Amino acid sequence: MFKNTTSSYGLVAIILHWLMAFTIFGLFGLGLYMVELSYYDSWYRDSLDLHKSIGITLAAVFLFRILWRALSGQPKPLGSSKAMNQLAHTIHIVMYIILAIIVVSGYLISTADGRPIEVFSLFNVSALDFVFDEQADTAGAVHYYAACTLIGFAVLHVLGALKHHFVDKDKTLIRMIKPLKDK
Repeated sequence: MFKNTTSSYGLVAIILHWLMAFTIFGLFGLGLYMVELSYYDSWYRDSLDLHKSIGITLAAVFLFRILWRALSGQPKPLGSSKAMNQLAHTIHIVMYIILAIIVVSGYLISTADGRPIEVFSLFNVSALDFVFDEQADTAGAVHYYAACTLIGFAVLHVLGALKHHFVDKDKTLIRMIKPLKDK
C-alpha cells in the first residue's frame, strides 16, 4: 500500500515522515556541533558542506512530501475530540512553516557571499542576485531559533504520539510505523 487511505498512512508517507524526522534531528545535532568548531578545525569546512548538502536534499524531500500529502490525502484522525484533532492539524502546519523558514534562512546564510551552494559535489544551487545588510548574521539567528523551535515542536509531537499509543491505546502511532489494512 503506497498511498494513504482513510484509515492508514501509506508506505510513501511513512518513509517520508521518518526520513525527514531522522534527517532533521541529525541536522540539528550537526548544526550544534559545527558552530562549536573553530575556523582552523580540520572538520570545519567539511561539516558546513555536509550540513548544506543534507539541508538542500531535505528541502527537496520536504517539497515532495507536501506534494505527496496533497495528492494522497490524509487518514481520518483517531480517537481524539474535534478540538484536539484541529490542534494537531494546526501544529503540523506550524511545523511545516517553521521547516520552510529553516530552509530559506539556511539558503540565505549559505549564499550571503554570492556563491552558490555545492550539493554533494553533484550540482550547485545558485545564489540570488540580491543581498541585504548583515544577511548571514540575520538569517543565522532566524535559522538557529527556528531550528530550536522545530525541535521543541517535534518533541511535543513525539509525546503526543506516545500518549495516543499508551494512554488512548489507539493506532495513531502504529499507522505511522506500518501501513494498516482498511476496515
